[in-house]
Amino acid sequence: MIDGVTIRELKPIPDERGCLTELLRSDWELFERFGQVYLTTVYPGVVKAWHYHKKQTDNMTCIRGMLKLVLYDSRTGSPTSKRIEEIFFGDQKPLLVKIPPLVQHGFKAIGEETAYAINIPNELYNYKQPDEFRMPPDTKQIPYDWGLAPGLKHG
Repeated sequence: MIDGVTIRELKPIPDERGCLTELLRSDWELFERFGQVYLTTVYPGVVKAWHYHKKQTDNMTCIRGMLKLVLYDSRTGSPTSKRIEEIFFGDQKPLLVKIPPLVQHGFKAIGEETAYAINIPNELYNYKQPDEFRMPPDTKQIPYDWGLAPGLKHG
């Protein structure tokens, strides 16, 4: 696993009314602080990649559908520098993935439905000076092939 990345298995609590799943608690070891919560969706087969943050830590979970999350350790001096990790999560495998600063990441909806992901970063989004740095999914700087579908919007 990439240094600093933490995965926590989420435990749905079902009863006769439905199901409750805690996504992030302040008493969990991986919690740092709260910045904001947002929902992002990804259409089937679409790739949203690559991006990273210099200060922000992401805490991501997929609440509907399935995602393939790909991480690339672009940190010089990291014990896992240049390592790539694939993590599959969502309906069939509920996880919370903590992604530290400077770890490049992107994701792709897998399956036949739109995937819904929630991110709980430890920083507020700064509209004037965003802590978000992007590269296209087919960049030569990261040795990963997303298998991009022609004609679909990626990025």
